[in-house]
Amino acid sequence: MGNDYESGFLEKTIAAPDGLKLHARDYGHDNPETAARLPVFCLPGLTRNSRDFHQLALILSNDETAPRRVITLDARGRGRSERDADKSHYNLGVEAQDVVSACAALDITKAIFVGTSRGGLVLHILAATHPKLMAAVILNDIGPALEIEGLRDIRDYLNRGRKPADWDDAVNILKEDHGATFTTLGEQDWRDMAHAIYAEADGHIVADADPAIALIMKSIDLDAPQKDLWPQFEGFKPIPLMTIRGANSRLLSDAALNEMGRRHGNMTALTVPGHGHPPLLHIDQIPNDIRAFIEKAG
Repeated sequence: MGNDYESGFLEKTIAAPDGLKLHARDYGHDNPETAARLPVFCLPGLTRNSRDFHQLALILSNDETAPRRVITLDARGRGRSERDADKSHYNLGVEAQDVVSACAALDITKAIFVGTSRGGLVLHILAATHPKLMAAVILNDIGPALEIEGLRDIRDYLNRGRKPADWDDAVNILKEDHGATFTTLGEQDWRDMAHAIYAEADGHIVADADPAIALIMKSIDLDAPQKDLWPQFEGFKPIPLMTIRGANSRLLSDAALNEMGRRHGNMTALTVPGHGHPPLLHIDQIPNDIRAFIEKAG
């Protein structure tokens, strides 16, 4: 997809319950045809931001036959949302309540939610606490039980501390970190990923998230048993559910994906060849599969 990362949407600022300012992108807001369909609300991963969904949001909001309004939210401490002075607020419960507040501010009473990695964990919390918000859910390479190997990968690459010298270097860093699991990406795909993850600040290319989030991940004892979210996953049972898994993912296993399907009873499962954690949702056949799923939701 092209490299225009700053058009096709309206920027909005939303106040969280504690007053912290959250940033969102609103695609398709000015198209009257989107009013007849449920909006799509996208939540990014641990240190990622709304730009992760930019290409997918353009595809869905500009669909010739069934355009959708698409909201992409920067969680607190990520992207253009404010950093939180109280670092303990970077937790699933607070971030789930931020989503509820954003829905209220944007007059969204029901939506189709897409959650990548950490965003999908937030959706587990919302399935348990606010299921009426959810018309359907897409979990991108995430589930209620995660592999320690994948968590270690995330911890390690977040805390390597290498800072890109320029955008070409940012692309090279991503290839070094993820090239072994993302084997089918073209050069523009890597560049799109770089512009989603990094931002320019004071003349430097930096990761676009509060550094405290990576430090919190570093502090987790991954040798201790990790709490799962199977009880919260039960909340998805009455909700149409699609789970996308990268074939090379080391965070969401085939066994976990199969167990999710067994427990849900009617889950749509998609495994993407040549992708690791998490799959890029705007590439190849994936947008068509997403459109087919969400059209059934209304």
